[in-house]
Amino acid sequence: QVARRISAGDLDARVDDPRTKDPTRPQDEVATVSGALDTMASSLQRKLQSEQRFTADVAHELRTPLTGLTAAAELLPEGRPSELVRDRVRAMRGLTEDLLEISRLDARNETVDLAVHALGPLAGRVVRASGTETEVRVVRDADVETDRRRLERVLGNLVANAHKHGAPPVVLTVDGPVVSVRDHGPGYPAYLLESGPQRFRTESGGKGHGLGLTIAVGQAEVIGAELVFGEAPGGGAEARLRLPEYVRLNDPPPEESS
Repeated sequence: QVARRISAGDLDARVDDPRTKDPTRPQDEVATVSGALDTMASSLQRKLQSEQRFTADVAHELRTPLTGLTAAAELLPEGRPSELVRDRVRAMRGLTEDLLEISRLDARNETVDLAVHALGPLAGRVVRASGTETEVRVVRDADVETDRRRLERVLGNLVANAHKHGAPPVVLTVDGPVVSVRDHGPGYPAYLLESGPQRFRTESGGKGHGLGLTIAVGQAEVIGAELVFGEAPGGGAEARLRLPEYVRLNDPPPEESS
């Protein structure tokens, strides 16, 4: 049971067998395995916490020079070289903010601001804000109780990833409390379908999925949604986000068919 909890990400899980802490007590194979498992969990936890601190510290340290660099870039004379510099500075700022967001999600102390929202209009606003050629289909609208900002972040990252790594047409579909984002590219790589997004993982040719999908998974977990990556029928990648549907207490029960 403890091994399963650790594999699910609960690094606070311990066997805490009293025999492993008192050398005078008799030992057996179970006590030996228990002690080894607790030691492994503690080691993994220390390494993970060290990685989280490093990520947060790097992101914070980058913020100060990037702020000065942004201000300096705005003073450059207009021209192609200046545009290239500003573009790279914006990319660095975006990456820094992503690293900070990852570190906050890793800390697992995020709070949510819940409210009831109609999913169809919210998804439409996300697509318009993305500035991309994304088709929006609303099969059946639904009210969901969620954190709007975090949900918009998830959907925005899925749409951006579909355009960056997939191929048009990109379609966002709302069907009740389920939102799917589908493209017509080569599909998700095998490692992602098997074990989920991995930070800065790159395939041959230098293509990877950066931090966008990792952030989408983390934010989906915070708002209690289920995000699944798969292959779309007929080819392409499809991400499906299932949200907890909001049921109004005063709504009459559905009529039974005769």
